Amino acid sequence: MTYLKKACITAASLFLFSLFFSCSGSQIISTIEHEELFTLPYGSFEDEIDLFSLSSPGQISTFIQMKDGFFFISNGETNKLIQMNSYGDLLGIFYNPEMNPVPSFIKKLNPEGTSTDSVNHSSTQQALAYSFNKLGKIAVDYNKTVYAVDILPFERQEQDVDNKLLLNHAVLRFSSDGTFIDYLGQQGPGGTPFPFIKNIFTTKNNELVVVCLSNSGYIVYWFTAEGYLKYTIPIAAANLPVPSAQETFFSSLDEIIPDYTSQKLYLKIDYHRNFIDPDSNVLAGVEFYGSRLYPLDIDTGLYEEPLIIPPFEDVVSEGYAKLTFPVPFNFLGTTESGWFFFIIPDQSGFMVQMVQPNGQKILKRHFNIDQNSILYHSFTLSQNGIISALLAEKDKARVVWWRTDQLIESLLN
Repeated sequence: MTYLKKACITAASLFLFSLFFSCSGSQIISTIEHEELFTLPYGSFEDEIDLFSLSSPGQISTFIQMKDGFFFISNGETNKLIQMNSYGDLLGIFYNPEMNPVPSFIKKLNPEGTSTDSVNHSSTQQALAYSFNKLGKIAVDYNKTVYAVDILPFERQEQDVDNKLLLNHAVLRFSSDGTFIDYLGQQGPGGTPFPFIKNIFTTKNNELVVVCLSNSGYIVYWFTAEGYLKYTIPIAAANLPVPSAQETFFSSLDEIIPDYTSQKLYLKIDYHRNFIDPDSNVLAGVEFYGSRLYPLDIDTGLYEEPLIIPPFEDVVSEGYAKLTFPVPFNFLGTTESGWFFFIIPDQSGFMVQMVQPNGQKILKRHFNIDQNSILYHSFTLSQNGIISALLAEKDKARVVWWRTDQLIESLLN
């Protein structure tokens, strides 16, 4: 198949999306400038993070969360979790003492250091030594309770023989004053370990949602604010909804994210289908069909009507021709007001797409970032629509945010 034929086919498929755009009130793309908040040097001290392995192959385990202007950064490479304000002042640290030095402000109060089960406070800072094994994703609720994913030591791991799963993850809970509360398993406090945890979230009611991978798809565990199991929701990859029963689709579940205020999960699914060359009538490959956002009502177990998510239009130049290919956005999250946020990197930064709950308005904004200098990034979306990011460069990491909440507020008012 020639590039020209591919371009014609792509243009025809994008025409349907253009109809959706015209009916949904999509806005002209403009740029939102980021605000530099603070930088984090690389190192082992309490106000530094370890990202020295950026140039080496392997998974990076450093993540950022923002809650009410406070930043929580888990640095799995050195097994510590730090809390900072928007000026970069260190407010608290949970750290594995075998991998990190005793914080300097603790040494001033207690030259002999700290034990592994005590909380130490200065006038403005707090520290807790805790033996993290392999720190991962984090979430923070409205009470500033911190939830942190950790991999259990080998001797505490279990096997789910029936489902052929290794159960080796737990969610640790830390109170706002810096004390360790307990750990959550599948049934709640002290329960059976989870299978691999892909992500965790908190809701407006301070409930915890844990999204796990299984051999057949996903399992979502929904807990009350007290930590007791409320729902277990298995989501089989073989039973995902499809746009039409008359065609064969290849479904890819991008993300599962809970609603902030109601008992719903949002499944963002990307669909591909076989491409038949119209000239030869022979299967010529697989083409992207489109993305759908399906709300899943937890109480009824039924999917509601999906929202069509327009793709990112990737423009490729070849000679004098410009070809446009649809590429699915990544699902970033949803706000308390119900807006859905999607993001994708491009050559000059990131494109963000914000979709109103009913799909009537679609806003696109571009974030200008020098991609050549960014070796790793972690994004987070706050409940009111602020996008924050940790941008790791060669010699330091920057924490920035974009006030997309102001754009949403202007439309709501």
